[in-house]
Amino acid sequence: MQAASRESYKIAAERLDAYVRGAEPSAVATTADDILSVAALLRREPRLRRALADSARSGEDRSGLLDGMLRGKVGADALDLLGALVSGRWSTPSELLDATERLGVAALLASADTAGDLGEVEDELFRFGQVVASSPQLSSVLSDPMAPAEQRATLVDQLLADKARPVTSYLVGFALTGFGGRSFAGALTRLVELAAERRDRQVAYVTVAAPLSDEEEQRLGARLSAIYGREVSVRQTVNPDVLGGVSVRVGSDLYDGTILRRLNETRNALAKR
Repeated sequence: MQAASRESYKIAAERLDAYVRGAEPSAVATTADDILSVAALLRREPRLRRALADSARSGEDRSGLLDGMLRGKVGADALDLLGALVSGRWSTPSELLDATERLGVAALLASADTAGDLGEVEDELFRFGQVVASSPQLSSVLSDPMAPAEQRATLVDQLLADKARPVTSYLVGFALTGFGGRSFAGALTRLVELAAERRDRQVAYVTVAAPLSDEEEQRLGARLSAIYGREVSVRQTVNPDVLGGVSVRVGSDLYDGTILRRLNETRNALAKR
């Protein structure tokens, strides 16, 4: 987002935090559903996006337009948060759409946090992403934008039935829509990171040839926490092709100490002789 859009989102996010502090988890989850329903409307209606992001109109005018359309159709709390969002300044209509999706996701994660389930939701999202990545056929089906959305959502519900929390299932279904214009895999990854951010944590994606023991994972997490100055969620991927060693990615930082990397470097060096 550009600076004006970031500031507008920040104001709405702060209002969300204030609302969450006095609300029940189920009420916050309902508000999140309302916000994401409006995000789906904005995705379908580009003219509405443009009208609500039009800098030639006052923030009060845009908020009033939204209120006139949605009053009685979404809850009062969702309407208040959405009004705060659209009354801000938006660099582009697409950034308003992205912010509405982000606010809905933030509300859903906040409901899990208030219920004490956020760590489990983060873990379930990551593990489901691993299941999808390990099955090219499943990945192809869920990532295919030409396949009916209802069919893919039904498949997700079947896969997660009695295996994940309702918030996790909702977020995986939302990822199918292409959260923030991302691929399905990219949307799942972003949701994991947002869940970690809600817990004031950084995510470290660790690739190893064989699973780390609990003790090894804890040591690695403690070392990374010391480097980054905050708690780190270690998320392991086992890939025998790396042969040995560890590859760690934290944000844009990559630490690749795998045997595969060293072999590739040696091979490239020999090829240049």
